[in-house]
Amino acid sequence: MRNAVVIVGGGMMGAGIAARSAAAGRRTLLVDTCLGRAQSGVEEALAHIDQLCSRELISAEAAQKTRDLLEPYSDRDAALAQANMVIEAIVENLEAKQALFAQMDAVLPPEVPIMSNSSGLQITRIAEKCVHPERTMIAHFWFPAHLVPLVELVVGQHTDIRFVEAMKEELLRWGKAPVIVKRDLPGQLANRILQAVIREAVNIVEMGLASPEDVDTAIKMGMGIRLPVWGPLEHIDAVGLDLGLSVQDCVLPEISAASEGAPVLRKMVTEQQLGVKTGKGFYDWSQKDINTLQSLRDDFIITAVQFMQQRR
Repeated sequence: MRNAVVIVGGGMMGAGIAARSAAAGRRTLLVDTCLGRAQSGVEEALAHIDQLCSRELISAEAAQKTRDLLEPYSDRDAALAQANMVIEAIVENLEAKQALFAQMDAVLPPEVPIMSNSSGLQITRIAEKCVHPERTMIAHFWFPAHLVPLVELVVGQHTDIRFVEAMKEELLRWGKAPVIVKRDLPGQLANRILQAVIREAVNIVEMGLASPEDVDTAIKMGMGIRLPVWGPLEHIDAVGLDLGLSVQDCVLPEISAASEGAPVLRKMVTEQQLGVKTGKGFYDWSQKDINTLQSLRDDFIITAVQFMQQRR
């Protein structure tokens, strides 16, 4: 019987997606190359669910039910035989994803949607070797997947929009905030906006206009704190498009229009100043604690999600 959400890949993203699927009452099979990895993914998903429950984002009853809904699998074909939808969350490698999609496409009925959680690869390329590319799409969950509401549903060149619309309705039942991205372009939707912000943030530091600390403070304590309820297009409509156009005419000629990575980033990478992983980037991470920062991030996301749920 095809009654399961199958998630292929039991890492950080797969576990987070599995948590949301199970919390929505869906039987969820988490598949990895060995049973131990799949079991670790289920344990991580259950830890996510405990967090959701402790912060009252899901009920205690729903949390308890997830323990019977989450199942680890190492036999991919056995899991796929039960799938009514599949979400791939393996390594971000085009060849690996193409091979997996071709294998899954060969054994799944054409009405079962196959999705990739890829944040950068294009679904048209991933599904090149599929006989039924019309049922493929990107379903990009933002990290941490069990907390951040956004999911980007990207339409490939051969995707049937009916599959995408059905997945949007399903994700709404998961408590997610899905958006449909109508063209299969690099960066999808939200990453295109984020990269524009990062490009100018790096440019401001590089030109000496402000320090990294002040750039981050300006974003977090200014535009960032209102973005959950006040999007940029709502903002420009609110202040007036005439004013918005005037500001653009004044500011846009002065901001970065670079079409490749910033020289300062290239220099830092060459010098192995890679950020947290090497201890130094824009910040000295011997003086900042990434675990504390991540905990603060999660607390803020939870508070924002709780607020949005109350306002519905």
